Amino acid sequence: MSPHKIVLRFTAATSDQPIIYHLVKDYDLVVNILKAQINPHLEGTLVLDLWGERYEEGIEYLRQQGISVHPLNQEVVRNDDRCISCGACTGHCPAGALFIDRPSMEVQFDGNKCVVCLQCLKVCPVRAMEVRI
Repeated sequence: MSPHKIVLRFTAATSDQPIIYHLVKDYDLVVNILKAQINPHLEGTLVLDLWGERYEEGIEYLRQQGISVHPLNQEVVRNDDRCISCGACTGHCPAGALFIDRPSMEVQFDGNKCVVCLQCLKVCPVRAMEVRI
């Protein structure tokens, strides 16, 4: 059985719940956390590999808790030819994957930090941020 890559999105009301504990203990699932991010408003994103016999039951548990569950079948990439380093995206990136490099003042993108929230796609005026499936 191969792992499923999924993205979980939490609200402030659900970010303090012990969901990993329940996935492992109650549903006997194997969890590999790939990325985790929580912002000052206690909203969070968790990217993980999840697998086991009771996978579907575990996913249903997450949804019942009010946690958004999405398959991770895409990634965000930057089209360097389009990017003008305006910085519009940097304030919207909850994971810090987009940031302004000092002293060059150029926008940098660290794909390893990206949690595929897609906020950058919404705010980029030149559409330099793209989704690769």
